[in-house]
Amino acid sequence: MQILEIVFFVAIAIQVIYFIVFLVAFSGKRTINPPDKSVPVSIIVCAHDEDTNLKELIPLLLAQDYQDFEVIIVDDRSNDSTFDFLLDETKKNHRLRMVHVNRTPPHANGKKYALTLGIKAAQYDWILLTDADCRPHNQNWVKSMSVHMKDETQFVLGYSPYMKQPGFLNLFIRFEALITTVQYFSFALLGKPYMGVGRNLAYRKSMFLEAKGFHEFLHVMGGDDDLFVNQHAKAKTTEVCIGEESLMYSVPKNTWKDFFFQKIRHLSVGKLYKGGNRFWLALFSISWLTCWFVGVPMLFVSEIPYILLGALAFRVILLTITVHVAVKHLGHKFESGITLVLDFIYAFYYLVTGLVALLSKKVRWKRN
Repeated sequence: MQILEIVFFVAIAIQVIYFIVFLVAFSGKRTINPPDKSVPVSIIVCAHDEDTNLKELIPLLLAQDYQDFEVIIVDDRSNDSTFDFLLDETKKNHRLRMVHVNRTPPHANGKKYALTLGIKAAQYDWILLTDADCRPHNQNWVKSMSVHMKDETQFVLGYSPYMKQPGFLNLFIRFEALITTVQYFSFALLGKPYMGVGRNLAYRKSMFLEAKGFHEFLHVMGGDDDLFVNQHAKAKTTEVCIGEESLMYSVPKNTWKDFFFQKIRHLSVGKLYKGGNRFWLALFSISWLTCWFVGVPMLFVSEIPYILLGALAFRVILLTITVHVAVKHLGHKFESGITLVLDFIYAFYYLVTGLVALLSKKVRWKRN
């Protein structure tokens, strides 16, 4: 019994340390020294059968309040009216360009190949990525990201929260995305960048080509964003863009099954992170699971249940404060008052998805 109690308190201590680190990272003063002049930017979106989303996204991208930019849409073997739509739209606006992909070579992943062609076609050195099912918060998205595109910078990490919709699934999806962002933003702010998300990510074309693009993990399904950042981002060359104007909202999944499949794919890529990154992420996740799956049963059999309950409550309160502080700095709202429920469900979610992702040998991009 005492051994389990010790395990529980160690897990609580680890969680508290992490949350304090997150609070320090987000609460620290950040001095932003923008470039001396506007940096030209190439916005790239890969799209497969996304004509409906593109009809909403493209006008928002072209309406960005920025002096020098282009929008490149890579039509990745679409079967819908994407090609015809883009062909017409490119004639209307000189900023909009299309790269059409007819087929993918046998040795290459479809998304990575399409993205590589888009990057090679870009006129400018700075590449700004997003997805067809994303929407910028306002007309200052490019401007807010470009502020961090300094001479020595190679990566700019942006935040892409999910759109708020009715239902508990949507609430949990937004919570899970927020927790993920708090982790990788905090580490990047403290000089340890380890991932980014392709829905809101910028890097240099020259660096991409020099690093031979996605060559090192062409065999992996996914990883065109987080694995690329994990392998090449460094403290001195990575910037984090935080604030309301930099938000790029994404459309969330509508069913638990689709969400589960999406997260399995994301987590399976994490197995290829650098060893140190895997250790710190695993420590955070295992300690989170231990707090609940060891702590709650111990409340019924331990001789010190009130102390255990107090420790667990303190951790939940600290997590709630962390969520509140994070969303305040990130520039959007979240229902932090329901953190306790989300916290408990997150433990079950991560146990299941983590085990499946760990044991999965092959992950498909989409379900049949």
